[in-house]
Amino acid sequence: MGLGSYCFRKSLWVFHFGGASCNNCDIEILDCLTPRYDIERFGMQLVGTIRHADVLLVSGSINRKCRDRLLELYHQAPKPLLVVAFGACGCTGGIFAEGNTFAGPVDKIIPVDAYIPGCPPKPEAILAGIVKLLNK
Repeated sequence: MGLGSYCFRKSLWVFHFGGASCNNCDIEILDCLTPRYDIERFGMQLVGTIRHADVLLVSGSINRKCRDRLLELYHQAPKPLLVVAFGACGCTGGIFAEGNTFAGPVDKIIPVDAYIPGCPPKPEAILAGIVKLLNK
C-alpha cells in the first residue's frame, strides 16, 4: 500500500470551491454539517484553505472567470488530492452549459476522482459519495 492511499485512511479535510452557482448546493453542503447528518463523525471537516485540504469539492458551473482561480487552487493544493465534482453544474454544467461564458465541466479543467450528481444533491448522496471515495 503506497503513501497515496494511506493518507486518506483517517480523516478528510475538505475545501469547497463554489463556481458560478445558484447556491442550492452550498445549502446542502452546510446541511451536512448540522447534527442531523453530522459529517464530522466520519472525520471530515471543511477547512478554510486549500493548503490544508485532502479533498477539493467543486460545485457550480465553471465559467471563464473562475476557471483560472480553480486551476490556481488545484496547483496550490498538497498532493495527493481528491477532486469531487458536485451537483449537476459541477458534473456537466447543468442549465448553465449552453451559456456563452461556460468554460466546461470540472473534468475538462482538472482531473476528477468522483462525481456526486443532482440538482442539488441531498446530504445522503453527499455522504454516500464521499464514503465511497474513501473506499476507492
